[in-house]
Amino acid sequence: MRFNKVALSFLLAMCIARASYAQSTEDNGKLNSNATLDELIDFALQNKIELKQADIDKEIGEREIASALSGWFPQINATGTLAHAIQIPTNVINGQVIQMGQKNTSSFGFRADQAILSPELFQASRAAKYVRQQNDQNIESTKITTVVDVSKAYYDILTSEESINIINENISRLQRQYTEANARYETGLVDKTDFKRALISLNNANAELKTAKEMRQYKYDYLKMLLGLNPRESMTLSFENQAMENNILLDTTEILSYANRVEYRQTETLKNLQKLNTQYQKWQFLPQLGAYGMYNANFFNNEFSRLYATNFPSSSIGLSLSVPIFTGTKRIQEIRKSELQEERIAWDLQNLENQISTEYSAAMANYRSNMNEWRNSKGNMELSEDVYNTIKLQYDAGIKTYLELMTAETDLKTSQLNYLNALYAVLSSKLDIQRALGTVDITE
Repeated sequence: MRFNKVALSFLLAMCIARASYAQSTEDNGKLNSNATLDELIDFALQNKIELKQADIDKEIGEREIASALSGWFPQINATGTLAHAIQIPTNVINGQVIQMGQKNTSSFGFRADQAILSPELFQASRAAKYVRQQNDQNIESTKITTVVDVSKAYYDILTSEESINIINENISRLQRQYTEANARYETGLVDKTDFKRALISLNNANAELKTAKEMRQYKYDYLKMLLGLNPRESMTLSFENQAMENNILLDTTEILSYANRVEYRQTETLKNLQKLNTQYQKWQFLPQLGAYGMYNANFFNNEFSRLYATNFPSSSIGLSLSVPIFTGTKRIQEIRKSELQEERIAWDLQNLENQISTEYSAAMANYRSNMNEWRNSKGNMELSEDVYNTIKLQYDAGIKTYLELMTAETDLKTSQLNYLNALYAVLSSKLDIQRALGTVDITE
């Protein structure tokens, strides 16, 4: 009875654990509806295909390290032979012809080798740390690219959504203006030119809206690709509390540090690996030393049925030493080649420093330029709103012409779209600065 209670409790615990695992797996594999930017980034860091591949590459690297270091373990081999002599070898001893051996022979052997001094294994042991660093840095680099790309794609969609809202507002205004112009024409206050112009503007705005919606769909598909989602899966985003103006400020006094850049650390890791390769080439002058032990079971008999009746074993243990004396200057050439490769990587580091400095300078210039453009666009948008409202009142009073109203409407819409594009450019250039500084937050 007590056993049944224990078994029942165990099964219940297993079911709960399995349900919890299934729920967590489902949560990790499905994007929440009305996802925020932070949720998109977290989802991408768990599901993006390139990151999954990078994780697999890290696992492959661990297997390669384990495979290389396995040489420090004893290497045990077994062999076996079975032979039937059609003609037994003969020899002449003291003038007599004597057959050497028997018709049937067989042997089974075991040999164990243990490396004691091996340049290859020294190299593998010291390189393991740098290989792991390399794999971790590759994952970090992919994560940085993911965060930046997903953030830009999200802001791009947000800009598109706001642009569509502006176009819809513009269409509503044009629809009212068309209705008013048509009513004035029918009452004989104006000729048909005004309402035809209004119809042309309305048709153009509807065409612009269709184009904007098509581009928005592409941007959603692009974001799905970044997230690792199937294009046929539905995705809804939340833009609440995403006032883009609140995210544009950046500390422009932060000092550039090359060590913060993952690309710089990756190149340093390559340099360390190359130094280790140079050391390995020097180790090639060392002898190889190992220990071994062997056991052989030997059987032979002229009658096959009695072949394995008697065993004549042999066994031995010992040391093996291999000393390379002359290899045609190959080792010297390999050392020199590796030293030259070290020197080349050192130049790569210096060149990378110059590239990072230039990249940071360009990103900062773009950010400041885009900030100026954004401020100017914001001012123009506010002025355009005032101008449009004033001209609309004057048009309703019969002071301004419809052409002037259309011009004000076009200026308003253009200034609003320019403001949105400038705002997106500022956010994008801010991300570029963070990438250049190596300060992109990749924590999940």
